[in-house]
Amino acid sequence: MKAEETIFRTIVEVPKWTKPMHKNQHFVLLGSCFAQNIGEMFLSYGLHSTCNPFGVVYNPESIAIQIRQALLGDMEMPVFQIGEEWRCWWANTLLTDTDENRFRNTLQNAFTDLGNALRKADYLFLTFGSNVCYRLKENNMTVANCHKAPGKLFEEKAMDTESCTEVLHNIMELLKKECPNLQVVFTVSPYRYKKYGFHGSQLAKATLLLAVDKICHLYPEQTTYFPAYEIMLDELRDYRFYANDMIHPAPVAVNYIWQRLVENCMNVEMQQYLKDYEPIRKSQMHKAVCT
Repeated sequence: MKAEETIFRTIVEVPKWTKPMHKNQHFVLLGSCFAQNIGEMFLSYGLHSTCNPFGVVYNPESIAIQIRQALLGDMEMPVFQIGEEWRCWWANTLLTDTDENRFRNTLQNAFTDLGNALRKADYLFLTFGSNVCYRLKENNMTVANCHKAPGKLFEEKAMDTESCTEVLHNIMELLKKECPNLQVVFTVSPYRYKKYGFHGSQLAKATLLLAVDKICHLYPEQTTYFPAYEIMLDELRDYRFYANDMIHPAPVAVNYIWQRLVENCMNVEMQQYLKDYEPIRKSQMHKAVCT
C-alpha cells in the first residue's frame, strides 16, 4: 500500500518538516513497543541509531529516569536479586547477571553509552504508551519493569495531565542544558492497553496527547509531534492492520507509518539512500530468518 492512496479512507496530514532528517545524522529512540518497531527500522537501514538499550518503556516517568541517569548519573542504581539473578528496576528482564559487580558495571556502561548517544544525537524520538506507572511501595520509586515480582510490592498510579506535563518539562530542561542541539520528536503509541479497559486506554492516550501538545507549544524550536497514533486509528482503522492479538499494530501498519515518516520527515538524499539500501536490508533479514 502506498501512502498517497486515498480511496475509501481519510488521510492524516503529516506536515513536511522544513528541516528534514538526513542519513548522516544520529538518532536515539526511547519508549514503548512502537518506539522499538521504528527504532529497528532505523537500525535495519544501517543508520546511526540507539534504540531502547534498557528495553521498552511505557510511561513518561520511567523514560525521564533513564534520561536523567544517562546524562547526570547522579542516582543510586536500584539493583536487586531474584533467585540467582541480579536485575535493575530501571531496565527490563533481558539485562541480568549472576554476579552483582559485573551487573553493576554492565548497567553503568549502558547508561554511559546512552548519555554519549544523547549528546551526539540530532534527534530523540520519545514514544509514550501509557500514563500508568508502577511505584515500589517501600520508597515510592517508579520502575520501568516489574520483573514479574509480586504485585503487593507495587502501587499502580495513573499520572494526570499536569504531572505528565511536569515530567516532560523537566526532561526538556535537562536536554536543553546537556544536549542543546537535540531535536525531540514525540509520538504516542497506537498500541491499545486492553488491561486497563478500552475506555481507560483512551483516557490514558488523551492524557499523553494533551501533555505532549502542551510541551510542543512551550518548546516550539526543540520539539515536534509525529502523528503515529492518529495514522493508526484514522487511516488504518481496519482490523487487518492489527496483529493476531487485535491490539498491536501489524508489520504492514508499522511499515506504512514508517513510510509516512520517510516521505515527510527525511530529505531526498536520505530517501534515496533507503531505496538503495533496501536490497542489503532484505538480504540481512533473510539471513536472520534462515539462521
